Amino acid sequence: MDMELRHLRCLVAIVDTGSFTDAAAELGLSQAAASRTLLALEKILGVRLLHRTSRTVTPTTAGVQALARARHLLSEADALIREAATGHTHLTIGHAWSAMGRHTAEFQRRWADRYPDIELHLIRANTPTGGLAEGLCDLAVVRTTFDTHRYANALVGHERRYCAMASDDRWARRRTIALDDIRERTLVVDRRTGTTTTELWPEDVRPSVEHTRDIDDWLAVITTGRCVGVTPEGTVAQYRRDGITYRRVRDASPVLVHVIWRQHGPHPATHVAVALLADLYRDRP
Repeated sequence: MDMELRHLRCLVAIVDTGSFTDAAAELGLSQAAASRTLLALEKILGVRLLHRTSRTVTPTTAGVQALARARHLLSEADALIREAATGHTHLTIGHAWSAMGRHTAEFQRRWADRYPDIELHLIRANTPTGGLAEGLCDLAVVRTTFDTHRYANALVGHERRYCAMASDDRWARRRTIALDDIRERTLVVDRRTGTTTTELWPEDVRPSVEHTRDIDDWLAVITTGRCVGVTPEGTVAQYRRDGITYRRVRDASPVLVHVIWRQHGPHPATHVAVALLADLYRDRP
């Protein structure tokens, strides 16, 4: 027998109501049907899920774990149904680090004014495609390389690079930093979603590197003063933190900012979102 959503709904209902009788009433079943459904689930999983007495029903250790997974799966299923029913009244834009940078708030304001019938959501996903490959969003703002065969894309702007350092670093008194200076320091790099690699420097004069896997870890390492980081201007706007100072890298190539989306079946609002963001970058070069 295959597990079905009705099995999970029955388990959740029994635990939440505290009895088979109340769960059956909530689900529109007979008490015998609710009992058979729960027994079928236990048979499928091969474990006992509930302790039953004449007065109480409580989850076993396996039942507690199964209940948590059941709630998650039912939530995802309900979200899928809502999304299918509402059509394209929502637009979700993903990003790995810093959304639209300094344009984020203005993008949200203009979107709400121009497209009030399409609810906008921004999400941060620590993946190279900002959650697009994982199905978490309709579009993604990316500042790293991506598979141009798999994803359609549009270049919307450029961002200057900045050096991030501890606020008590000796460089914090400077107005700008040169790439040649940075090669003498330890560079902290997020190799999963970061925009910086040692390829910014000639092969024979590259800085030593320490790796992290998340923006928060990246910032935490920099505050220690052991390392510095190089990052797009978007990070400067989105992550102003105590203990962190940013200075422009005067001789580094800019970072390209793209919007990417799936080749087939793009969200109907894709092109207006791209146009709006491109306008914002164009207005503030």
